[in-house]
Amino acid sequence: MFHVKDAEFNPTGKQGVYGGYQSWINRAGRFRSLGDGQVDFKSIFSKLAGYNYKGWAVMEWECAIKHPETGAAEGAPFIKNHIIRVTEKAFDDFASTGSNEEFNRSILGIH
Repeated sequence: MFHVKDAEFNPTGKQGVYGGYQSWINRAGRFRSLGDGQVDFKSIFSKLAGYNYKGWAVMEWECAIKHPETGAAEGAPFIKNHIIRVTEKAFDDFASTGSNEEFNRSILGIH
């Protein structure tokens, strides 16, 4: 299972990750609703697709600003829109001849 959670980090000279005794809204590091923070979800979901990940993508919502109902209403479609449907064949297999992985490895010297 993959927990999909967003956050942001805006440090100052007086405040680092946890912000000491500041309220969540005033901390340099704080959780945000999906898409409102600084997490690079396109890269993360691309990696998951590249590894042929078959597990769940579950929203873990915590936000110092947005109402939870709004976060949930936006979060589910956000995840759905980032899931990558993996192709069954190589993009350059336009003639549907398949690929010869053994041959390709031998050409590249990969064993």
